[in-house]
Amino acid sequence: MVLYYTGTGNSEYAARRISAAINDDCINLFEKLRKNDFSEIHSEKPFVIVTPTYGWQIPHILRDWILNTVLSGNKNIYFVMTCGGEIGNSTKYVRKICQDKMMNFMGCAEIVMPENYIAMFGVPEKKEALSIIDRAEPIIDKIADRILQNEYIENKPVGIFDKLKSSVVNAVYYPVFLHAKKFTVSDACMSCGKCASLCVMNNIKLVNGKPEWKDNCTHCMACICGCPAEAIEYGSKSKGKPRYSCPK
Repeated sequence: MVLYYTGTGNSEYAARRISAAINDDCINLFEKLRKNDFSEIHSEKPFVIVTPTYGWQIPHILRDWILNTVLSGNKNIYFVMTCGGEIGNSTKYVRKICQDKMMNFMGCAEIVMPENYIAMFGVPEKKEALSIIDRAEPIIDKIADRILQNEYIENKPVGIFDKLKSSVVNAVYYPVFLHAKKFTVSDACMSCGKCASLCVMNNIKLVNGKPEWKDNCTHCMACICGCPAEAIEYGSKSKGKPRYSCPK
């Protein structure tokens, strides 16, 4: 069973391609994460967790959901992580999750997809994004084949900087950078409420027709990239940048 979390669609695309290749169910975890729904999920086939990379680890909200949810049936579990560059030493941390849940870790695969972190990095235009996805598709297919054959996915070598990113940098990243203080909305806002509906953290409320952000943000970029009027900015970091959602 393929379980995925996505902010702007990259992980959803990879998850659905994998589920089609292995002929297995594909479940979007958005509502479960949003509602803190930890009800049991059963699968006779291996579990496949497809997720974006936040601070060179899996998102903490997803980590906590996995640790609190009974995944019954098959004891094998794969992790597939989409990223704009690389996943650092994420393998160490998802392996620990598997140990805590007494499940068999079957590997952590890296898939480079178009960058969506508009609050910090550049975001590709559609043509470039499609090119990046085209290069990712054979990698996704190879991962799917390993899963279909129930084979372990070997992880790439990890260097000292990978270890630092996933440990020291991640520890700083969450308390220092993951806040919503810099989000603003312009007069272009149509009061459609889409930003609030896209927020997995329930962190956005409409006040007098305009979004207001509270203090519980995971920087998924769904609100800013999903705004149909492009009315949301993240300080000066997002100005002039294209908004990204997976074009496939």
